[in-house]
Amino acid sequence: MIAAPKPDLVTVNIDGVDIAVPKGTNVIEAAKQLQKDVPHYCYHPKLTVAGNCRMCMVEMGMPAVDPATKAPVMDAATGKQKINWIPRPQIGCGTTVAPGMHIKTSSPMVKDAREGVMEFLLVNHPLDCPICDQAGECKLQEQATGYGRGYSRFIEEKNVKPKRTQLGPRVTLDDERCILCSRCVRFSKEIAQDDVLGFVDRGSYSTLTCHPGKKLENNYSLNTVDICPVGALTSTDFRFKMRVWFLKQTNTIDIESSVGVNAMVWSREGVIYRLTPRRNDEVNDTWMADSGRLLYKQVAAADRLGAVAVNGAASSHDSAINAAAELLKAGSVALVGSGRASVEEQFLLKKLADQLGVNASLVARTAAGDKLLISADRNPNVRGALVTGLVSALPAAQLTQLAADIDAGKVKTVLSHGEDLVAAGLTAAQLAKVSIIYLGTHVNPTSAAAKVVVPTLHTFEKAGTFVNQQFRIQKFAAAVPGPQGASNDLMVLAKLLSALGAAAPASDVHGLWTTLAAAVPALATMLYKNIPETGLLLDATPWAGLPFVEGETLKFKPAAAA
Repeated sequence: MIAAPKPDLVTVNIDGVDIAVPKGTNVIEAAKQLQKDVPHYCYHPKLTVAGNCRMCMVEMGMPAVDPATKAPVMDAATGKQKINWIPRPQIGCGTTVAPGMHIKTSSPMVKDAREGVMEFLLVNHPLDCPICDQAGECKLQEQATGYGRGYSRFIEEKNVKPKRTQLGPRVTLDDERCILCSRCVRFSKEIAQDDVLGFVDRGSYSTLTCHPGKKLENNYSLNTVDICPVGALTSTDFRFKMRVWFLKQTNTIDIESSVGVNAMVWSREGVIYRLTPRRNDEVNDTWMADSGRLLYKQVAAADRLGAVAVNGAASSHDSAINAAAELLKAGSVALVGSGRASVEEQFLLKKLADQLGVNASLVARTAAGDKLLISADRNPNVRGALVTGLVSALPAAQLTQLAADIDAGKVKTVLSHGEDLVAAGLTAAQLAKVSIIYLGTHVNPTSAAAKVVVPTLHTFEKAGTFVNQQFRIQKFAAAVPGPQGASNDLMVLAKLLSALGAAAPASDVHGLWTTLAAAVPALATMLYKNIPETGLLLDATPWAGLPFVEGETLKFKPAAAA
């Protein structure tokens, strides 16, 4: 294996400490490596540099050399090379490190400059933090405390700007809070490829708005809310719903496609209030599609399954498992798995298929990809089914072979794990010919026709792993408990295996991974607890020739692959 080339390093001195950083690093990122905070608003590591907030001022100098001989000019008092300090502070975001550069991040000059910037930013800003929707995660609030003077000399009446302006269907603007950092403008143009935002008017009257006749309605609009450093851009859905300091954060994965965008679930007392992106430079940088943020609404949807049923009547969980086992023991069985199930669930379904001596089917979901963070493969874990051996080929969108087998009388019982068989091409008449065992989360025609129904958990209610389009295995955690009557999929599948006479596997993620790693070659060197939050790349060689639907050229390039 060829080792990756080491980056060219540049040695700089920050507050008296020498540090080697990659060539091309700016001062903000260089200082961060020494755990030194250079405050900023307009700068964002994934956007171009604008340099218009002026908050990241630093003092900068270079080693002195004789103009004629180019020889170092030494300081007689210290015996070291003299440093020529620039008389005025410089912006850290727009300054790239150079060999020998000296930087002061907290000198009296820097402190005075930051206090001046903060004073100007607060001239027209409303000082009503307790009622601001951004309170608790506001960079202006934090930096006013850390770098401001603590008092204002402004006694005139503040300029009042528009409030509650709808920029689009999902974003609301309180313009009196805007500090004109232009992050939202640059994101829309550079990442979302939708150049719709800009500033109008001048001076204290400058206002953020959409271009005439346009709206901020692209599927990535809520990223502007994430990167807004103040309370100007807010999510219409989350606006004033809950204070962020009350919310618990749980790592999860966006399940709308095979990209595997890293996300964060924000919940309180079993209720989910929002989903936001989680930074992973290998997958999604810091962005997420708006459509993925709305998936949390599935958890509390009115059509959630909440009661175990056998032959249409309420039943105990154990009775339902036994009834399902009897149907499976009768033979002529077909198993339908899901590309939305976790690696662990697919592994147990594979063991169930082996115990019954049948092959499992998978249902494909495809739609046009956006060449950003939504792939054409709308299942998050088809590759997991390949890795675990649940299937050996890419799934079809319609279960045509199963339909033919039902019509021919070859199949008498169908176990569906999370898939609506009608949506996958089976007719109501075909469902009536077989006994259906349905393990799933929501009411659908398959659950209505099933003889045994066992409600299971949504992704946000359980832990597990997915394998994304890069063959990167990524884990997610349970954010909220499931509804009354719903059981963990792993427990249901493990009990089914036991009822069929197989050795009972572990029914929790951590316990199952010992068996999983021993049985699946691609996972042999890892355990669930050791998978980092950014995931691990698997060897995709065995599946290199498969024509995955999203094998298209992406506009979006993660930082590590750019």
